[in-house]
Amino acid sequence: MKNPKIVVLCGGISPEREVSLASGKNVFEALSKFYETEKIILEENRIPENLDSEKYIVFPAMHGDYGENGLLQEELSERGFSYAGSESLSSKVCMIKPATKALMKTVGIPVAKEFLFEASNNINAESLCKILGNKLIIKPADKGSSVGLQVASNVEECEKALSLIDDGHWMAEEFFEGRELSVGVLYGKAAGIVEIIPEGGVYDFKRKYTPNSTRYEFPAKIEESIANKIKFCAEKAFEVCQCRDFARIDFILKNSKFISLEINTLPGMTPTSLLPKSASCIGYDYDNLCKKMISGAISRFETK
Repeated sequence: MKNPKIVVLCGGISPEREVSLASGKNVFEALSKFYETEKIILEENRIPENLDSEKYIVFPAMHGDYGENGLLQEELSERGFSYAGSESLSSKVCMIKPATKALMKTVGIPVAKEFLFEASNNINAESLCKILGNKLIIKPADKGSSVGLQVASNVEECEKALSLIDDGHWMAEEFFEGRELSVGVLYGKAAGIVEIIPEGGVYDFKRKYTPNSTRYEFPAKIEESIANKIKFCAEKAFEVCQCRDFARIDFILKNSKFISLEINTLPGMTPTSLLPKSASCIGYDYDNLCKKMISGAISRFETK
């Protein structure tokens, strides 16, 4: 099919709905310049029954649970859709941060020390700080966009952070202080490194999506040998987690040492998002990045 129809899915029910709507709007406008494109805003976490897999290729501009935990991808595959991005199993693995980190460790990618717990567990803040250090990060083990992330600098702050948790799977990590970096990966090849410099020092949900609350440098000013190691680890993470088409991998760098934080299989595509910045370092403007991101799905559609 020479000119396939593209449908951009966005919205859904999650804490990241508004981010998804913003990504969907931008991606729709970009792809409309190349293809016949429609945008569907999901008001529930399910694919419309009347969407035909023989006529449409899907770009899931989705964030949050339904978009990133593999359920959407499982539905798309079961209904025969060709779609952009990672498949269901990879999406599930990358949404669950401890699983991602376990896979990364198998190929030698450095990660932060962590402690996993349920909201129902009676976690002792003093014991947690003894395991991970007085300054630590507490965040959901299976959410994206820094939703629920808290930084505790001492036992008292750790106790307060723990008291706010009432549901779900959680992870505490040692605080590896350093420069926050992000690397886009397109079809297995690392793009540029973006340095994230947030006001107040923590790149949380608010600073991630509020214009002018964070400064970015891309490409980041990093010694070439270190930059090459980070890009190599980004590509290895993409490979070991069996990602497809595109992803974004986040790192922290301190002097010459770095750790990988996580993988995002459906990176944000808003005006402040990191993947477009990373891709611009290797020559992609926003429109052509979107065209590149959908190209794998188009190839799969044409050969199925």
